Amino acid sequence: SYFDGAVTSRTVNFSDGSKKTLGFMLPGEYEFGTAAAELMEITSGELKVKLPESDVWVSIKGGESFDVPANSKFQVKVLTITDYCCSYL
Repeated sequence: SYFDGAVTSRTVNFSDGSKKTLGFMLPGEYEFGTAAAELMEITSGELKVKLPESDVWVSIKGGESFDVPANSKFQVKVLTITDYCCSYL
């Protein structure tokens, strides 16, 4: 649980050693850091994301995804309650 409970995630570990996190984000603005490269799949909801080395906010909604490079930070503006699945690459 992060940001006073506004973002919650659970880690799922697979037998091949890979892992994913499943979670939700309540409306708000958040900054995340990651050591590993990630694929963020938005399963429902709507947000805007600003990826590292970009000044552009990109709109993402349920059924869409975005990649986050390793060792970076990214910002999101969550517009509606949003469910996600994060795969570590």
